[in-house]
Amino acid sequence: MPLKKILFRPGVNRENTRYAAETMGAGGSMAVQNATAGWYESDKVRFRSGSPEKIGGWQRLSANTFLGVCRSLWNWVTLNFLNLLGVGTNLKFYIEQGGAYNDITPIRATSTINNNPFALTASTTVTVTDTAHGCVTGDFVTFSGAVDIGGGGTNVTAAVLNQEFQVTVTGANTYTITISVTPNATAIAASPGGGSSVVAAYQINVGPPYAVPYVGWGGGTWGTGTWGVGSTSAATIRLWSQSNWGEDLIFAPYKGSIYYWDATGGVTTRGVLLSSLGGTVTLTIASPCVVTLTNALPTGTGIQLATTGALPTGLTAGTTYYLENVEGLTANLSATPGGALINTSGTQSGVQSISVLEDVPKIQNLIFVADINRFVFAMGCNDIGSSDQDPMLIRWCDQEAILVWYPQATNQAGSVRLSHGSKIVAAIQTRQEIVVLTDSTVYSLQYVGAPTIWSTQLLGDNISIIGQNAASQASNIVYWMGLDKFYKYDGRVQTLRCDLRQHVFSDINLAQGAQVCSGTNEGFNEVWWFYPSANSTVNDKYVVYNYAEDTWYYGNLGRTAWLDTALRDYPQAATYSYNIVEHENGNDDNTTSTPTPIEALIASAEFDIDDGHNFGFVWRVLPDLTFRNSTGTNTPQALLTLIPMQNSGSGYTSPRSVGGSSEATVQRIATAPVEEFTGQVYIRVRGRQMVFKISSDGLGTAWQLGAPRIDIRPDGRR
Repeated sequence: MPLKKILFRPGVNRENTRYAAETMGAGGSMAVQNATAGWYESDKVRFRSGSPEKIGGWQRLSANTFLGVCRSLWNWVTLNFLNLLGVGTNLKFYIEQGGAYNDITPIRATSTINNNPFALTASTTVTVTDTAHGCVTGDFVTFSGAVDIGGGGTNVTAAVLNQEFQVTVTGANTYTITISVTPNATAIAASPGGGSSVVAAYQINVGPPYAVPYVGWGGGTWGTGTWGVGSTSAATIRLWSQSNWGEDLIFAPYKGSIYYWDATGGVTTRGVLLSSLGGTVTLTIASPCVVTLTNALPTGTGIQLATTGALPTGLTAGTTYYLENVEGLTANLSATPGGALINTSGTQSGVQSISVLEDVPKIQNLIFVADINRFVFAMGCNDIGSSDQDPMLIRWCDQEAILVWYPQATNQAGSVRLSHGSKIVAAIQTRQEIVVLTDSTVYSLQYVGAPTIWSTQLLGDNISIIGQNAASQASNIVYWMGLDKFYKYDGRVQTLRCDLRQHVFSDINLAQGAQVCSGTNEGFNEVWWFYPSANSTVNDKYVVYNYAEDTWYYGNLGRTAWLDTALRDYPQAATYSYNIVEHENGNDDNTTSTPTPIEALIASAEFDIDDGHNFGFVWRVLPDLTFRNSTGTNTPQALLTLIPMQNSGSGYTSPRSVGGSSEATVQRIATAPVEEFTGQVYIRVRGRQMVFKISSDGLGTAWQLGAPRIDIRPDGRR
C-alpha cells in the first residue's frame, strides 16, 4: 500500500472534543490545506514554522539563592557598564550582579533599646522587648551595639547577637528570634541582657507569598466578593514594580511607599525612601530663616529637617514645615502652608538635611518611568496633602524632576483620576502611549504638553485583567490575561482568539490570580503566561501564544516572574527554588547543580483511517524527526506512539496493537551530520481512529517533527 503522509495543523486546540479537533482549525474554523489532524496535548513543546519541537532548557544564573518568592525582575546597565537585575520577593529586595544577590531592602525604622532587651531560655529562642516595634511575623531586624550576655564564660556573645534575624511577633512590644547557639548557664543567669546601647534596624514589613482566604463568619470586609463565596485576604500578596531612573533604580511594593537606590553607593547600599532625597541644606539664622536647597523644590512643599548636630532655635528635627517664597534654591519656612514665616536664633552645628513629605506619593499600587518623556508615574496613590489611598488616582512628577510632584504653572507635575473601574491594576508602555488597565476598563494615557500634560482616553469597558503582572507588550501590541479570556490592544481593544480558552479558564485558581505572571520570548515570537491551576496555590502551569504564527500551546511549569531583556543573552525567570534561571540555554533543567531531563510531549487529536469506516492496520512509520541541536554524550531519542481506537469516544483499544507494539524508539543514528534520524520504525497497531504522540525524557535531547508517513492498509469493518 502507498505511504500516507500525516499533515498536522500547527498549534494546540482544545476548544472541542478530541475527535472534533481533527477537522477544526485555528479558532474553531474548518481545517484547510488538506491537514490530516490537529494537535490536542502538549508539554514543553513549541511550534516553529508550523512544526512542533521541544523547547530549550534552562540554566541557573548561579548557585546562590535569595529569600522569598520573587514577583518582579528588572534589568538595566549603569554608567560603569554594570549589568544589574532588580529582584523583588515577598521578603526582600535584591540587586543581582554577577550571580550574587545583594540585599538592598530599605530600613523602615531604627530603634535604640536601652533596657537589656534579650531574654534567654535553655533553647535557641530569644525574646526581644522593644516598645511599639511595628513588626509582623517574618520581618527582618539587624542588631548592633549589643554586648556579651553574662560576661566571661558566656556563649551568647556580641557576635551572636549583632546579626540579622527574622522575627516571630508575640506582642505589640515583643517578638522572638532564633540565635545560633543554645545559651549556657552563665548566659541564662545574666538574662535579660545585651547592654544599654542596642540598636535595632527594622527592614520594611514583609508581605505574603500568596493570598490566604478569609475564614469564619465576618472574615473580610462587608460586601466583599459574591454572597456565599469566600473572599481573599486583605493582606494582598507582595508585588513589586520597578524601573530605572538613569543608572539608579526606583522600586515600590504594592500598597507601599516609593524607594530609591543610588548606583553610586554600590550594590551593598540599601534603598531609601524617595521622599528622603531632599539632600543637604544650609540654614541661615535670621528673621525669617533662609534655607538654601540642594534640589529645586516648589513653594508649598512639605519637608522635615534632620541634623547630625543641632538645629538653631525655632526649628525641631522631625517636625513638618513648608517651603515659602522659593526663588531658585533659596526659601523660607512656615509651620502651615502659606502661614507665618519662622524666625531662627541661637547657634547650629553639624550637617542639616531635609526629607520631602507632602508631594511625593506615600502609598501606591504601582510605579514606572515613562522612558521617552522622563516622568515617574504613581498609579492608585494618595493625593497631595492626604494619606488616604485613591486606587483610581494617577500622579506624575515634573519632567526630569523626580522629587517635584506638586503641580504648578512653572512645572509639568500633575494628576488625573480615572472614572471607570474601582482600582488601577496594571500599566504598560508602548511607543505612542501608556496603556492603563483597571479591574474593568482600559485607558490610554498620552503626553500632550501644557496645560493638560497627560490626557486620558477610555479605550474599552467591561474588560478584566487577572493581575498586575499579567500583561506584556510585543511588537507594540499589548497582550493580557483576563478573568475568563485573553485580550490584545493594537490600536483597539479586542478579545484575543484562543484555542485553549476552556482548557485554561476551567482549570485556574482565580483566588490566586494575582500570582499570574506574563512575559515575552521574542526569539520565538511568544507571549507566556504562568498561572496556578484550580487545585494549586502556586503557579504550576503555563500557556503560550505565538503571535507570529497565531498558534497556542500549553504545559506544566512553575515560574514566579519572567523578563525578556535585550541586555542579557537569555530570558530571565524566577523559580520556586529561589533562584534565577536563563531560559533557552541548553536542553535540560539545570535549576540545581545536577541537570535533569526535560519531559516533553505532544499528542494529536484523533484522526480517521479510511474516514472512520474501516479499520486500518499500521505496520511501520517513517517518523521524519530530526535531533538537530542535541547535546551531551547520550544518543538523543524520542518515543513515537500510535494509540488506536475502535470508535471516537470509545476509549483506547486494549490491547492497543496486534502482534506487536504501539510504541517505537526513534533516535539519531549518526553523530555527523547531527540532523540524521531513524529512517523507519516498525509498529503494529489496528483501529478506526488513531492518536499520534511524540515524547522524550533524555538528557541533552532536542527534536523537531516534520511530516511523518505511515504504512497502512484497510483491514475490514470489524
